[in-house]
Amino acid sequence: MTLEALASEIATAAKKEAKGITDAAKAEAKEILDEAKAEAKSQGEDIQSRAERECAQIKTETVASARQANQKAKLIARREELDATWEAMLELVGSPSLKGRSGLIKALVSKATDEAEKGMVLRPVSIDRPALEKSSSGFDFGSDVDGLGGFVLESKDGSVVLDYRFDGRLEETWKASLSSVTSVLFGDN
Repeated sequence: MTLEALASEIATAAKKEAKGITDAAKAEAKEILDEAKAEAKSQGEDIQSRAERECAQIKTETVASARQANQKAKLIARREELDATWEAMLELVGSPSLKGRSGLIKALVSKATDEAEKGMVLRPVSIDRPALEKSSSGFDFGSDVDGLGGFVLESKDGSVVLDYRFDGRLEETWKASLSSVTSVLFGDN
């Protein structure tokens, strides 16, 4: 064999070996690339799935938070309206021009006359002192008391006090009627 033939045979073998190495490298590169693509796809799906779950959770929390904020705003508005209604009632009942005021005073004096012990002192709310002095026979008058109207009866030693002021009666009526008031104001059933 000649040197040329030997060189040609070595070159051919080298080309074959180089082609084999290149083909193996290409196959390994393709395998690595396919694995990387599969891993990237899997991670992408995991990330997308996690993002969708987090998005759904955030949406749920946002909706719940908005509902809670709306409910709170509604309750505050209702409370403000009830407070305004209560204040309007206090103003109306505390007004000297309250329709039926004199009849109410007479009814309270009549009830007090039946319930009072002998010698009790009548202490009027200042707005009703003139009407009470006209209609309250049998009671000694004391100093004025605070209130929207009416009076208190007090024993001479101060140990017994009977309250006939409008304030307490209005508050009792308000508490008893709050459900109806709420229904009228807000349409609740």
